Amino acid sequence: MKILVLSFYYPPDLCAGSFRCISFVDALRKFLPEKSSVDVITTFPNRYKSFEKQAEEYEQQDGVNIHRIHLPSHKSGMLDQGKAFFTYATKAFILAKSGEYDLVVGTSSRLLTATLASFISRYHNIPLYLDIRDIFVDTIKDVLPRRIAAVAKPVFSLVEKWTMRRANKINLVSEGFKEYFRQRYPDKSLSFFPNGIDSVFLEAPQLVERDLKQNNSCIQIVYAGNIGEGQGLHHIVPQLAKKIGDAGIIHIVGDGGRKSQLEQEIAKFGVKNVELHLPVSRDQLLETYRSADVLFLHLNDYDAFKKVLPSKLFEYAALGKPILAGVAGYAAQFIKQEIKNAVVFSPCDVGAAATAFQQLQFEETPRPDFIQKFSREKIMRQLAADVVRITS
Repeated sequence: MKILVLSFYYPPDLCAGSFRCISFVDALRKFLPEKSSVDVITTFPNRYKSFEKQAEEYEQQDGVNIHRIHLPSHKSGMLDQGKAFFTYATKAFILAKSGEYDLVVGTSSRLLTATLASFISRYHNIPLYLDIRDIFVDTIKDVLPRRIAAVAKPVFSLVEKWTMRRANKINLVSEGFKEYFRQRYPDKSLSFFPNGIDSVFLEAPQLVERDLKQNNSCIQIVYAGNIGEGQGLHHIVPQLAKKIGDAGIIHIVGDGGRKSQLEQEIAKFGVKNVELHLPVSRDQLLETYRSADVLFLHLNDYDAFKKVLPSKLFEYAALGKPILAGVAGYAAQFIKQEIKNAVVFSPCDVGAAATAFQQLQFEETPRPDFIQKFSREKIMRQLAADVVRITS
């Protein structure tokens, strides 16, 4: 059996899609019959310009063939991203055109990787499995200017329908997506395998464990991840830092399209207790988590984000640290049901964030039930088994 996996991100790139894909491929390889192979078509590391790591254009390891495509230099703008994806899609199709595959798997957040997988599935007339990490059409109205969204949404809605109708099975990483897909694609078979906790974080509690600060000490608050419109950190961090004052320092580790705006807001409010750090490797990230008293998470105040379940939640929860989360909808419900010593506040509400900060218990909180339930290795085994079933 030969399976093609399409993912715009793959290690050593730093993002949720990258980490999810390699875990899935590792699990899939173990499920396939002897002499099977997996082709992964991805890109060279491109998530952050400030984090560059060398990778090979072609790698072969244990039945997995990894093809990486060079992208033109790009930033976070829609036009740049469109050019980058066009390069990926064109070269990926050329690579896949001559392959003899039994199945195509596309893991996608911004829809078009799924669309590419759908196109290749049609070209080879083979089954298609889609792993959907976000609802791009639902997000357009929030993240694009109104005039552009008015044109783009109907177009991408048609693209989405064309893409999804080809799929034999669709997995959704958040059960918050269920209603959207049930309404638009009632005939499609859906599964729900979330991101889960990577093994590095399952081993991490003993690595990061230390005495947390007392309430009268300066609390170290850490956010690690993308600094984009979706996170909306520029709407909350400077004002929250001003509210907290000498009680805490907020560390932002990462990069993204809204970093400069965050820097401007920090300067505007004149706060000195926010520190910005460049993206780091996962080993270094564990050291950053070691120094944290509180782990911080925030999504912008958009209706579309009420359906998502941030991958960051899983690694945060595994570490046993208090969590301060500015989320709404399904993510807020999930936290309240599944994660102890995690306090939720309404996105972009500075007063509610400051109040929630005061409600945290500044102590280590082991979460063994959560860890057992949401091990990524376990979840990816289930996803891999689900993928293989559609070929039988």
